[in-house]
Amino acid sequence: METAKLFRCGRSQAVRLPKDVRFPGRKVRIRRHGSAVILEPVASDWSWLDAIVDKLDDDFIELMKEEPQQQDRPGLDDLFR
Repeated sequence: METAKLFRCGRSQAVRLPKDVRFPGRKVRIRRHGSAVILEPVASDWSWLDAIVDKLDDDFIELMKEEPQQQDRPGLDDLFR
C-alpha cells in the first residue's frame, strides 16, 4: 500500500497524491465512511451509472438531452420589470 504526504495550504490540509493515483480535472467528490475519507472523481456524464444498473437505453439518454420549451408567463413579466 502506498502512502501520501499531508501538508498545510493556508488554513486547509492537503494531500499530495502519488502520480499513479492522481485524478483528472480540478475537483473531486469527498465523503467520509467511518474513519475513512473517500475521494472520487466528479462524473461529467452518466457512464458512472453503468456500474450500478444496466446500460442506459437510448430513449433515456435522448430525454436527458432535451431542453424544456420556454414558458409563457405574462403575469411574471410585470413583477420583474
